Amino acid sequence: MRRKLKLYTPFVSAGMQEVAAYRINWIFYMLGNVMTCVVTYFIWKAVYASGDGGTMGGFDLPQMVVYIVLMFLSNTMIASESGWVVGEEVRDGSIAMRLLKPISYNATFLFQEIGNKLLTEFVIALPMIIAVEIGRGVYYGAPQFDPLLFLLFLFSAAAAYLMNFFFSICFGFTAFITKNLWGVSVVKECIVNFLSGVVVPLSLLPKGMETVFLLLPFASLNYTPVMIYMGKYRGTTLLWFLCLQLFWTAAFWVLSKLLWRAVSKRLSVQGG
Repeated sequence: MRRKLKLYTPFVSAGMQEVAAYRINWIFYMLGNVMTCVVTYFIWKAVYASGDGGTMGGFDLPQMVVYIVLMFLSNTMIASESGWVVGEEVRDGSIAMRLLKPISYNATFLFQEIGNKLLTEFVIALPMIIAVEIGRGVYYGAPQFDPLLFLLFLFSAAAAYLMNFFFSICFGFTAFITKNLWGVSVVKECIVNFLSGVVVPLSLLPKGMETVFLLLPFASLNYTPVMIYMGKYRGTTLLWFLCLQLFWTAAFWVLSKLLWRAVSKRLSVQGG
């Protein structure tokens, strides 16, 4: 096991170097996400101002603000570009070079993204968590930080990332047949963002629709970690959603293995 991990250590380093090398691109990407977060805040502020000032879907306005910030943070933590990279390598033919290496095709993407995450989360996640807790403490007049919920949030976010990684890899493998993923990627992102609670909290949906969406894998990507951090899930409910996350993570891992065996036999590239 140690020998195998050593093989992928350079990919972790490469992921960190990629962020450092293209830091201007990374900064503008993050600024775009921050602007989206700010616009979302003002939209929800207007929605609450037009109502009776009570709660919506179990959230009052301060809780909704925390939800928006945590959803932005969660979305950043679990983001995976593996599917898009697979599609681009198929399109330009560079996938041939990766396939020649005597290592796992999927693992090269995973460890490179881990390196990317280590640097990104240190710069983004830690300051945002501190800001959220300071804001909650000031509003409620007492510290709201729960170490146990925070650890469970990290565990849930890690499971969500792995699930999103394997889901993205599965999506990327369709490029072996379609040759280009750009148009489909746009549609996929819109659907996933809605089903994972990025657009609106799932608790605002009709009860039957909410129940169905919570059972789908996409709720485990963003909604579950955020609800755990906010203390909305506790006891058996929390355990149920964590187990559901692990189930979908394992399911997409198995699916990625099966798809790889199927599509790698019919690979043809347009470039390279």
